[in-house]
Amino acid sequence: MRAEIIAVGSELLLGDIVNTNASWLSEQLAVIGVDVFHHVSVGDNPARIQKVIEQAIERADVLIFTGGLGPTQDDLTVETIADYFKVPLISDPESERMIEAFFIARGMTHAKSNLKQALRPADAQVIANPIGTAPGICWDVSEKTGRETFILTFPGVPRELYQMWGYGKRFIQEKQQERGEQHQMLVSSSLHFFGIGESTLGEELADLMESSNPTVAPYVGRSEVRVRLAAKANTEADALALIQPIKSEIAQRLKPFYFGEGDEASLEESVAVLLLEQGLRVSTAESCTGGLVSSRLTDVSGSSEYTTLNVVTYSNEEKMKVLGVSVETLEQHGAVSPQTAQEMAEGIRRLSGADIGLSMTGIAGPTGGNEEKPVGLVYMGLSGPINSEGQDTRKTIVKKIMVNRNYKRMDIKYWFSQYALHYLRHYLLGTLRADEDSCELKPSASPVSNN
Repeated sequence: MRAEIIAVGSELLLGDIVNTNASWLSEQLAVIGVDVFHHVSVGDNPARIQKVIEQAIERADVLIFTGGLGPTQDDLTVETIADYFKVPLISDPESERMIEAFFIARGMTHAKSNLKQALRPADAQVIANPIGTAPGICWDVSEKTGRETFILTFPGVPRELYQMWGYGKRFIQEKQQERGEQHQMLVSSSLHFFGIGESTLGEELADLMESSNPTVAPYVGRSEVRVRLAAKANTEADALALIQPIKSEIAQRLKPFYFGEGDEASLEESVAVLLLEQGLRVSTAESCTGGLVSSRLTDVSGSSEYTTLNVVTYSNEEKMKVLGVSVETLEQHGAVSPQTAQEMAEGIRRLSGADIGLSMTGIAGPTGGNEEKPVGLVYMGLSGPINSEGQDTRKTIVKKIMVNRNYKRMDIKYWFSQYALHYLRHYLLGTLRADEDSCELKPSASPVSNN
């Protein structure tokens, strides 16, 4: 079975929106043995949409449309498809009910145009949208084309597509079974790494990348590197059996940098698991990151078990007042210094009673840097657990981190937060080394107590 993915929306052609749906759908279709040979983007124009339909019918069995399902005049996907096949549209009662319920739940009144989204070709099935107002359709148009042809439509909003895909997937699989197809499945797995570059990672895995089944391919993501493993086999179990030994070998070779598997893997999730396993709590004191580390830690469900108080002390006055950073430290070394990072980390641990205090102070730019302290510089402090006598069991560790100063401010802040979570993870694993990136500091001025 072959599929063609058709993205509808002039905003795609203007470059206002990147079409991530096509790549995501291609991955999902590969898993169920459906080949994708063409991605097409077309503007909100009925004549051009119909021309795309005509071309796609000649080269694909499944036409998957994304976008153009909204309530406005330029949302034309369903009515254009129906017009191409000369089939009338009817309003689906269940879709009307779900649209009305969507607005009632939010204390709002829907516009009359919203009910346009309930329209469907008379003999098409509805794909319910559990989080939005635009349902999709599954439609067998084989009798109209003279060959097996199936049409599916989804909203262009990615999170809505993801929620609705399960129904569309089952529809396609049913048609595959009716055709008696037994294609090999493509199963893939993504491994995530931080703290190692793509080229170095490629060198470390050069011998494994020669494999043809499974294939091993590195990709650069946002402040991380991914390794995609993909295997073809008759069943998912057989494909996973091919992947497993290679996956284990890669995870072992690159253990210091490997933090998770799957599309949802994140450093914050891996840190959360370790904190929960060890029964520890962490509190953050942030300056340049503006609460981003705190936000990422609390993005994980159940975060109230391991973090209770996080603060943003952007000004020197608040660093002194809230965290107890000394005026002498700020005057002698400045806000962006290992000494300030140390006192911030110890201050938040003292204030919150947490087991671990984590601090960030740096320069995210594009202004504020100088030759001595350039944009992209950040100091991260980690103040660790205490024993039952209220004494420090290890000294505060401060790491000096440099990020590319040419990145945009938001990217620099995100990189800072990645390093914070990366080092916190190694701290929890007991593998955080006092190497050249660590700053030699004075001992804590006084024992930090949880009382």
